Amino acid sequence: MEEDLMQQEESSDSGNSSSPFNSPLRSTRLPIQRSSVCSRAYFVVVMVFFHVYILNVIALLLYVHYNNGPGDLVSGDRASSASVSDGGSTLTHPAAPSQELHVEDYSQSFSLPRIEGIRVGHVQHLSLVSDRTHKMKTLSLKPLLFEIPGFLSEEECRVVVQLAQLKGLTGSQTTAPSQGQEESNQPLLSLSTEEVFSLLDLNQDSLLQKQEIVSHSRSRDGTWLSPENLRQILTGLEACPTGMLNLEEFRRVYDVSQHPGQEQSGKLQTQFKQRNKHTWLYQGSGSHQVLHTLKDRVTSLTRLPSALVELSEPLQVIRYEHGDFSNAHHDSSPSRSETTCAHTRLAGNTSALTEVSCRYLTVLFYLSSVEEGGETSFPVADNRTYDEQALVQDGVDLTDTQETCGSGNLRLKPTAGTALLWYNHLSDGRGWMGELDEYSLHGDCPVKRGVKWVANSWVNVDPDHQKQARYQRLVAQRHQAKSGMEEHYQPLSHSDLHQDL
Repeated sequence: MEEDLMQQEESSDSGNSSSPFNSPLRSTRLPIQRSSVCSRAYFVVVMVFFHVYILNVIALLLYVHYNNGPGDLVSGDRASSASVSDGGSTLTHPAAPSQELHVEDYSQSFSLPRIEGIRVGHVQHLSLVSDRTHKMKTLSLKPLLFEIPGFLSEEECRVVVQLAQLKGLTGSQTTAPSQGQEESNQPLLSLSTEEVFSLLDLNQDSLLQKQEIVSHSRSRDGTWLSPENLRQILTGLEACPTGMLNLEEFRRVYDVSQHPGQEQSGKLQTQFKQRNKHTWLYQGSGSHQVLHTLKDRVTSLTRLPSALVELSEPLQVIRYEHGDFSNAHHDSSPSRSETTCAHTRLAGNTSALTEVSCRYLTVLFYLSSVEEGGETSFPVADNRTYDEQALVQDGVDLTDTQETCGSGNLRLKPTAGTALLWYNHLSDGRGWMGELDEYSLHGDCPVKRGVKWVANSWVNVDPDHQKQARYQRLVAQRHQAKSGMEEHYQPLSHSDLHQDL
């Protein structure tokens, strides 16, 4: 046994000695290769995941940037956005904006976010109030139009109508004169062309300059030269090489301004007509709680800065009785060099020809249902192209809702509590208000049975970003001055104030 063991050990030693490097090299090389391969694979996987993560972060930042716009709201603006979800789940809605508005908000800069329509029929879920979810349906893309059923409760509709009745409504009846009425609607003073020229020629140098024509555009009501007449005259003056008009040149321009149909044959000539009763309800500090709530809800729906909504027009409430209507019209006005926005006139060009309404969007509330008639009509919604001449077909004017209401592309029946939102202007591509969306043309069909109550909430924006900013700075300065005076006089008692006087 001992000899056998000795022989085995000698044989193993001799085997090891014959190939002293084979076994160690084989045993050490294989683990090194396996470790190297695993390290490379692990490194590749880590780098792939790292790059995917970086791409996702970049995509998320771009999504937030292009949805909210650069500098959408600077820090300190407390306007709340309506949370939107395309699926069944609804995002948590942030706290509603406070009714008290900081003075600093007026002077802040911002961009104008827009809600995406996606496609006609697309439904988005909104969290505008804490106890329920609203559905917003896209009705058209030209104009960008949405419908939100149940935006107002039955109680809120009733309160707004009662507040309007309490304040009192004023009749709005604007009709185009018939052939038999043209004589009675002429100015009391019949002026010749020479007399008009002499009145416009302020310095009596027998030449009309732009400043002289513009000086007669101060009055918005009761003027003997309408804004359209003045615009025609101003256009003729700008076309003159000398930039001035003598009597003969003025005579030709003035004749065209008095008979615009001769120069615009085939175009839409119908004057805007409506018949209803309306009033305005203030929504600022000291107004009814329901009006405050509606204003905050509009801010959440539109995702606009609260200061912008705060500085817009009051709530307009309109009552349509049997036969009442309004012809198709645009809520806002196109931007022209000779016009200025009515809401920013303090910061605008004082020599502007006339003041116009600049309304970025419209939120219309149906405060009552109508048994028959009273539809809101969008005659050219989602047309392939917009052509003013196409509105007159076979001598029939599609803007005349009294005659052609049933011919509109889109008609919406009033339902109490439902709200409509549409944009009156396109985007300029830089986060601000662009050109007037001509497809936003709309009107109200005659009420055939029942009474129609609606309310309009407009958000005013000046197409000139600089002018809007100046306007907000002026408002901020006035509020600061007013608050300073209130703080100064608040500590004074009645006796102290009497002694100071």
